[in-house]
Amino acid sequence: MINILVAEDEERLRRLICSYLKQEGYDPVGVADGEQALERFYDGRFDLIILDVMMPEKDGIEVCSEIRKNSNVPIILLTARNTEFDELNGFRVGADEYITKPFSPRILLSRIAAILKRAGILHNSEITAGNIRIAYREHAVYDSKQRINLTPREYDLICYFVENRNQVLSREQILSAVWEDDYNGDIRTVDTHVKCLRFKMPSAHEYLKTVRKCGYRLEISP
Repeated sequence: MINILVAEDEERLRRLICSYLKQEGYDPVGVADGEQALERFYDGRFDLIILDVMMPEKDGIEVCSEIRKNSNVPIILLTARNTEFDELNGFRVGADEYITKPFSPRILLSRIAAILKRAGILHNSEITAGNIRIAYREHAVYDSKQRINLTPREYDLICYFVENRNQVLSREQILSAVWEDDYNGDIRTVDTHVKCLRFKMPSAHEYLKTVRKCGYRLEISP
């Protein structure tokens, strides 16, 4: 189980974030201020920390700076202040990501998945989206509890869609992220692989929508 500490003084938003994290299979712990965040951090083990910048007792910048003296745990800062100075200050004290309020919970979840993946944490666990479950440790994909036989490229592609669900992804984005430098041919190869996913996976056929003149979106309601 991936443990996530959520430090946010606005109770409604804190509960909302924790609720979404639970739906994704994470184990969140919510606290209301910076002092509580540090207490819980030192008392437990967390795989990722979400800090609101504007908190009582100690703000998110202070907490991030303190944690960085002792740990490299991934940290996401949340703030209502959208200035370049604030963003650079957040990165200066060691934040991995900086998200400006208001934000879509789905955007937050996709950033969390990306950070955990980069940190090598996500691949020791699993992630779900609707009826789709990706077991990274097994390098396997399940659709409604049935294991699906996918090629390595199809596996990478469905992982990318799940980790970025509910976002419109252009063919260029998909090709760059999934194929990286391994392909120099027709960009329509993305369409061919999407067609294969839809054929093999009933949920991909249901969730994976074509966005006209752009690309695709894995559309899954919270």
